[in-house]
Amino acid sequence: MYVTKNFTFKSIMTFSGGHLIWLTLWSIIATCFIELLHYFNFDDFHVPWLPISVVGTAVAFYVGFKNNSAYDRLWEARKIWGAVVNSSRSWGASVRGFVGNQFTEKGLSEAELKSIRKRLIYRHIGWMYALRSQLLIPTEWEHINQNRHVKKTTEMRQKNFGVGLYADEITKIELSEFLPVSEHDDLINYRNTATQIIDYQSQDLKRLREAHLIDDFRHMELQKIMNDFYTHQGKAERIKKFPLPRQYGSMSFIFIGIFIFLLPFGMVTEFHKLGDWGAWLSIPFSVIVCWIFLMMELVGDYSENPFEGLGNDIPMLSICRTVEIDLKEMIGEEVPDAIAPVDGVLM
Repeated sequence: MYVTKNFTFKSIMTFSGGHLIWLTLWSIIATCFIELLHYFNFDDFHVPWLPISVVGTAVAFYVGFKNNSAYDRLWEARKIWGAVVNSSRSWGASVRGFVGNQFTEKGLSEAELKSIRKRLIYRHIGWMYALRSQLLIPTEWEHINQNRHVKKTTEMRQKNFGVGLYADEITKIELSEFLPVSEHDDLINYRNTATQIIDYQSQDLKRLREAHLIDDFRHMELQKIMNDFYTHQGKAERIKKFPLPRQYGSMSFIFIGIFIFLLPFGMVTEFHKLGDWGAWLSIPFSVIVCWIFLMMELVGDYSENPFEGLGNDIPMLSICRTVEIDLKEMIGEEVPDAIAPVDGVLM
């Protein structure tokens, strides 16, 4: 997530400046072609502006719809992780308040109760980090799995504007801190580790109920919160595993390409009305208009997948760390530092 108020000129050029090169070359080629025809007295050849303007209007509406849909996916993903934060805090408070000796004849010591609470809370923190790691696994429609050029560009962007900005060893190192040693190796080998962690939580609650450390009401309330975690996880997986329909994602790219192909020809015709050198003035204006339309396409394209490890992503690492701090403070554990933005990006 970009946290700076405005993008700098450098960052904009880094994101899309390369496209200005081929847009300029194409505008020059189209202008030279029209001027060459006029040089050989084919003055009647011209591309009317009206159909190009109609195409441009249609493309603008189509790309606008795509961008709105992409933003909806991005914002829904943020709401899901906001719900994870709220439910996590409820989980921590409920575990602290519900697990105790109220319903057992042979009570446990405070140290033993604290150990149980810590196990339940730490396992939940492990669930969050596991879910984050699973959501970062690339799908076949994300940029990292496209052609060689797009893949290379995406890898560079992940390194300079995404997950590569952070020493991200959560799954390999820190996950072992939050999961009991007896469970860690089994859990990380499941196809869906996050799902199985919640199931382990459920089985742990069952054992606590059998030991009368919680009663039926508290058991159901805690299980209800875990069901909420399944709901949040399922919603996030739906966004991750179901792409923006390709008829919108792909066709908008094709329509933009058609518009960029036609625009310089119409621009030359219009600027010819200014005089002999008017055609050459069309080149910078063609480049500007084409670049704006292309940027509209790129903004939507890089917003539709909010779990891609890029700068536009939901800051899952920061959210996980925030919840980790909150829950550890509840049980009196030493807390780590919050995740800070790096180069204007919070992941």
